[in-house]
Formats: sequence, C-alpha cells, structure tokens
Amino acid sequence: MKKREEYADLIVKNCSLLTPDFQVIHNQAIVIKDQTIVDIGDTSTLSKSFTATETVDAKGKFAMPGLIDAHTHTCQQLLRGRIADELPMIWTRIMVPFESRLQEKDVHISSQLSCLEMIKSGTTSFIDAGGRHMHKVAESVLESGLRGVITSSTMDSGKEIPTDMKLSIAENINLNRQLFNEFNGSGDGRLDVWFSLRSIISCSPELIQQVFTTAKECSTGVQSHMNEYTNEIGYCLENFKMRPYEYLDSLGVLDNNFLGAHSILLSANEMEIIRNRQCKVAHSPVSNSGKGIPNTPQLLQKGITVSLGTDGAGHSGLNLFDQMRVFKSLMRASFGAPIFDPVVMPSTSLLEMATLGGAKAMLREDQLGTLEIGKKGDLILIDVDQPHIQPTHNLLNTLIEVVTSRDVTDAIVDGKLLMKDRQVLTMDEEKILYESKLSMKELSIRANI
Repeated sequence: MKKREEYADLIVKNCSLLTPDFQVIHNQAIVIKDQTIVDIGDTSTLSKSFTATETVDAKGKFAMPGLIDAHTHTCQQLLRGRIADELPMIWTRIMVPFESRLQEKDVHISSQLSCLEMIKSGTTSFIDAGGRHMHKVAESVLESGLRGVITSSTMDSGKEIPTDMKLSIAENINLNRQLFNEFNGSGDGRLDVWFSLRSIISCSPELIQQVFTTAKECSTGVQSHMNEYTNEIGYCLENFKMRPYEYLDSLGVLDNNFLGAHSILLSANEMEIIRNRQCKVAHSPVSNSGKGIPNTPQLLQKGITVSLGTDGAGHSGLNLFDQMRVFKSLMRASFGAPIFDPVVMPSTSLLEMATLGGAKAMLREDQLGTLEIGKKGDLILIDVDQPHIQPTHNLLNTLIEVVTSRDVTDAIVDGKLLMKDRQVLTMDEEKILYESKLSMKELSIRANI
C-alpha cells in the first residue's frame, strides 16, 4: 500500500546543504510547513513523502542559514559614501547633523532600502541599533518579510548631542514603550522590540538604570554601543573610575539579555565580566578596523558569544560576506601573523558568527542560526555552480574567500520566498531606488552635509 503523502508549504530540493556541525551534504531537500522546518533529507526520499504548495529546484545551489546582521543602522542608507576619507570628528560634523534632520519619510525610504539590500545580500535577520521615527522602520520590516530587532535611540545628555535629539528620561522610556507595545511580536513574531542605550557617554546614570529596569519588566533585550572609542572609555574612567563594562556591571544590570555592539577596546577584566554575565558581543569588522582590532580569538576561547554586524551603510554596505572576508584578514594579520598561527580564525568560526552567533545575539538560538528540524524556515540559496566558486577543495573556505552578495539567488524567511532567482518578491525595487535618490538629495541640503 502506497504511503500517504504529507502536505507542506515549501520544499527546497536538489540542494547542497550546510549542516549544524559545518559539513556539506548533497542532494538534499528541506521541507517547511507552518513557518518551521519539518524535515531534511535525501531529495528522492522526501519528494515521495511530501507534496508542497511551492517547490524550489535548487540544483547547483548551496543552502545555508540566512545571515544575521547583529548590528546595523537602517536609517543611515542615505549617508552612503559620505563619511569615508573624512577627518575627525565625523560624529559631530556629519553624523549628528544628518540624524538630527531625519524626517519620517527619510527613515521610511532608508529602511526600505536597507531591507532591500539585506534581502539581496543574504541577510534574513538583523538587529537595528535604533534611531528616530523607528515606527517607520517597523513598517518596512513587516513589508519586506525580514526578521528584525528594533529599538528607539535613547539619549539625554552629552555636550555634542543637539538639544532636539535629547529627551527626558520619561520621554525616552515612553517612546520605547510605545514602540514595544505597538510592534513587539508583530509580523507573526518576526519583529522584536528591545530597549537601548545609544552609548554610556550620551545617557545619564538615571536613564541607564531606567532602561534596564523597563526592559526587564517587558522581558526583552537591551543593546548599546560599547568600548568603541577611546573617548568613551576616558569618559567612564574620568566620571566613574571604571571602564564601560565595569561601570554597567557595578550597577548590577548586565545579564544574558545584553548585547554590546563593537566591544573593540576591552580589558582583561571586561572580558571576564562579559563571560560571567553571559553578555553577547557584535563586531563590525569594516567599521571597527579604523578604531581598533578586537581580541576575538580570546573572546571565543572564553566561550563568549560573538556575532557580526555591518554598522550600516554609512560605514560599509550591508553585506556580511564582505564583513567575514575582511575579518578573516584582520584576524590573520593582528593575531595570526605575530605568533605564526595561520588558522587563528577558521572559516567555520566566521560562518558561525554570522549565523548561530547572530541568532544568540537576537536571543533566538532555539529558532534560528542552523538548518535543523524544528527551527524556523529561514535560509538562503547560493549559486555555487560558477567558475569563481567551482571546483573547490573546500566549499566553506571558498564561501569566505570569494562568494559575494550577487551569488545569493534566493532568500526565505518563515518558509516564505522573499527573493527568487535574484528577483525580490516583497518589495518594489525600482520604486525604492528612485525615491531613495530623491530623498538623499533633499536630506543632504536640509542637513548641510
């Protein structure tokens, strides 16, 4: 008697596949139903067991978990190309005037453009560091089909911050609470809302305490820019006689729900604090390389979760393949070459940072970061049947060495195709590109940058 076929929403068949232990297996099928991976196995076997509403023939393609950008600024797309080769202080001369002049329409088109770029470069989830008019970012995420974490930027102090960008403690908390109440869990759970500190240097001690207290009441995460600049560390030493992580730890607020973006200039004691409190770290290799080189090998040896971010289009493109490639070279030059350790940062470690590391940073490692039965149907397909990729002795090394965003052909989130054969299905690419060019011109005049 013929076995009864089960129904699924989507089957991706005939692909090579990245396993959770970083092996590559071939002729595989991935079956997704109700947003979840329900089976993975040999294509010929599963094709007989399941009937799907939609089938993707991925012959010649490589399936892997969608990349996770653990630190970005979706409101900075209209700053692209403006801050490179500029003398200090970029923050006060360019970035603050830019952000202070952002209107809702600017944030909307910028975040749409961000989502479009992420889809086309293989990123399926991201963590936004926050900014103004974040409800417009939420709208873009929901439209795009991506998965995201957003927050409102919180600042109430700092002589370099314009008055109209500073809010009272109550206003900061209420703005983030409003965002949380309206959007947390929306898009069938694709959108999470966290709380944030823009940085310790722009938040009063009272605001810092209140942010963490409110986030705990809402059972959500907290993120902040940490140990990115020397003046930030100098500020903490001068005012608190402690370094940034030491100061937050003295307040009793650090735990496994905290994500420290950048975390470049860490002392040995701060690394221990991060490890003991189970905080997460997000490096942005291209942006960070002009400020310092993080001791990532030591962080990994301590079992600390390290993820990767792009830091937004103001610093680089939103392409995590570029970030991995740059980071491998930075780690080799900074830590490998001095002690002749050519494998100080293997390809598998970089891939893990960009997938499972990002999932842990998002507090979603039980749902994301690997292709496994029971996890969300978030994955990308890469066309590996190309002369710059095949043949190869080691596909994972080749992914880091030569694969680019243009090699990503398909993007899937919650079992829904966001991009098929390089065609984005959820957003109007032509319209977004046209409107973004107009917005950049208008904003540049308004912000005088």
